Amino acid sequence: MSDINQFLEEAAWLVNAELDRLIPAEGRPPQQLRDAIRWSLFAGGKRLRPALMLAAGRAFGVADEKVMRTAAAVEMIHTYSLIHDDLPSMDDDDLRRGRETCHRKYGEATAILAGDALQALAFQTIAEDAHNSPETKMRLISGLGQAAACMVVGQQLDLEAEGRELTIEEIENIHINKTGALIAFSTEAGAIIAEAEASEFEGLSRFGEKIGLLFQVMDDLLDVTQSTADLGKTAGKDAASEKATYPSSLGLEGTRDFASQVYEHAIASLMEVKADTSLLMQIARFLLERKA
Repeated sequence: MSDINQFLEEAAWLVNAELDRLIPAEGRPPQQLRDAIRWSLFAGGKRLRPALMLAAGRAFGVADEKVMRTAAAVEMIHTYSLIHDDLPSMDDDDLRRGRETCHRKYGEATAILAGDALQALAFQTIAEDAHNSPETKMRLISGLGQAAACMVVGQQLDLEAEGRELTIEEIENIHINKTGALIAFSTEAGAIIAEAEASEFEGLSRFGEKIGLLFQVMDDLLDVTQSTADLGKTAGKDAASEKATYPSSLGLEGTRDFASQVYEHAIASLMEVKADTSLLMQIARFLLERKA
């Protein structure tokens, strides 16, 4: 197993342990809501956002425990977005991470409430973090709120774009908001917790934006080149929904070339960061080469 795969497994284990502490299997009722939350929260996944935050923190020598609650909060926001994204009123999907979506398992109303609860718990989780100062927590809460709002904007733009022919710039604007903002916050959060210099924060922010874009470009590509079994979600759904994607605009080879350009820009943005960004570079390469 490569070093980057070992790190990603470690990051996933750490954030899963933190999430399990924060939202245990047994606790305050109603139990069905708790079960629905955990069904989606522990469905697997790469835990990319926590991994990026952990890697950014380690680049500056920050102890993992100072990062983990914010990493868990980001994963809560991400999971809430997936639950709502799968709803019949949105993408209407039956499969997520290789098993039933939350609304298929527990019903639409409970799924909506599970997403609502995760969104609220995310901000509570950061606010109650004893490892960081009040000033740091305020910056983190503000940054996460902005990223979550951008995610909602991106989802609306994505819905409005269905069946329309968009320019590459318009497609990019959708994904900078829908996917990129939360990924960018994940790298920014590591710098915030580390109290990094402004120039280093900006470098990590630009890296996160490009990594978020790279993730979406590759996601679009995999949607048309991989099977449902490989992806763990319904393949070909973008085309069926007439969504604006990179392959539909650039073709497969053009999309691969564009992904390589985005990767190079991401790596270049780290040149302003004095800390050891080797883990972040490895994550970028992993995303460029991923197959599912």
